[in-house]
Amino acid sequence: MSRKNDKLFLLIKSLSKSEKIHFKLYAKRIKTNKKAKFTNLFEKMNKMNSYNDKKILNNTSISKKQLSNIKAHLFKQILISLNLQNIEKNNDVKILNYINFAKILYNKGLYIQSLKFLKKSKILARNEYMNIILLEVIEFEKMIESQHITRSIHSKSGDLSLESKELIEQLKCQNSFSNLSLELYGLYLKVGYVRNEKDKIFIESYFRTNLPKFNIKYLNFYEKLYLYQARVWYHHIQQDFIMCYQFSKKWVKLFQINKNKKKVLPISYLKGYHHLLNTLFYLNKYYQFIKILAEFEEEVKKNDFILNVNTEVLIFLYKYTNIINKHYMEGTFSEGINNVIPSLLKEFNRLYNLLDIHYIMIIYYKIACLYFGSGDNKNAILYLVKIMSNKQTNIQKDLQCSARLLYLMACYDSGLDDNMDGKIQSAYKFFIKMDDWYIVQKKIIFFFKKLGNLYPNQITIQFKKLRDKLLKYSFHPYEKRTFLYLDIISWLTSKIENKPIEQIIKEKFLLRDSHIR
Repeated sequence: MSRKNDKLFLLIKSLSKSEKIHFKLYAKRIKTNKKAKFTNLFEKMNKMNSYNDKKILNNTSISKKQLSNIKAHLFKQILISLNLQNIEKNNDVKILNYINFAKILYNKGLYIQSLKFLKKSKILARNEYMNIILLEVIEFEKMIESQHITRSIHSKSGDLSLESKELIEQLKCQNSFSNLSLELYGLYLKVGYVRNEKDKIFIESYFRTNLPKFNIKYLNFYEKLYLYQARVWYHHIQQDFIMCYQFSKKWVKLFQINKNKKKVLPISYLKGYHHLLNTLFYLNKYYQFIKILAEFEEEVKKNDFILNVNTEVLIFLYKYTNIINKHYMEGTFSEGINNVIPSLLKEFNRLYNLLDIHYIMIIYYKIACLYFGSGDNKNAILYLVKIMSNKQTNIQKDLQCSARLLYLMACYDSGLDDNMDGKIQSAYKFFIKMDDWYIVQKKIIFFFKKLGNLYPNQITIQFKKLRDKLLKYSFHPYEKRTFLYLDIISWLTSKIENKPIEQIIKEKFLLRDSHIR
């Protein structure tokens, strides 16, 4: 599937039905626009399934020379229409409009009227904890008060100066938390989990050095949010999932206490839920997991936050990855194939052009694991090849490495083991290149290398030996990361006991379930 990257086409396809109606009304408010080339272009592109210059030129009166300018004009008009439609929905847009009105009035010399709009924007910005915008408003007020006679209260200038100083201090703290959160996330995307003691010392030192001093009682909503986000990434990178659970829970609870923030920051709210679910999955806390998953699905149904393309994409991603995770935990892979894959692929194809490549690879890996668990190795291989053939370097290393190990397992199970030596050598070179060559990966690769030289009666013994070796590393602080993506132990057990892997995982789940009950 090709990724269409025409920005105007993607914008039009992202519009909701109501947004399209609003744009048509906006564009045609001027009679001459009804037959304008940009409105004609909108109609044609809206009906297209994929962007094609030739179709546009052949079916409109637009010439090749005009096309670029008309597309740019249409893009701008759609944005203006969206801005007008969203003014009352989004307080941040409303605040910026008040500031724009204040600037217009100021330029007309109407200083008192300008200050009135700044006051309105100030109240909204303070209520929403939008400190950066609030500081901009205060600086504008200071400029008016210092340069013009406004007949305002004498102490106003002193109050504004004090407000500005306090805000700057708050912003320094907030900025430190948000920078720390973002930088830890960047580190995770680049290198994944800590791999050794050196990595652990670096992350701990980095976190301590960049974490500002604070008293939790005096932190505002945004400061707490960025602090919890930074904590989640810090503990996640170290594979400390118990602490990760504690802070992702605080993250979600923060939004549940400040319900109005769900509409302001829906992306952060959804991400908090996903981290909470992901952590429970890694901790294998099934009953807590399904409880939180039900909560998440109920929140989506309630529509308590703004639904737009961004939230739609994340809801799709988080909903399906966690539903698949539920099937992993239960060992119900075949049920997942029948009940999840058809609707997943339908939604995936619809949203494909809006998905980040990293998200696409995650979906492919989840689908591949579902097929592998169900015993459908050929379809598992199909999706694993999609990951392995991707040449972009910004895909998480742990995901790429696990895909190659699962590929070897699927090839072995499917009987597609021709040129197995070449496949093993390719995986070996990849691990070396990615600097991700650790004990568990080494033992799996060397195991596959030896398999071809064994007699049939020796294979089961070797499977047992490998399982015994790997079990020692399943709780190792650094080596356990491989097991988060790949249930290699269950696969080895299925070979030893000559049972489908689905049956092995299901039996483990039922045994654990009976102990809990």
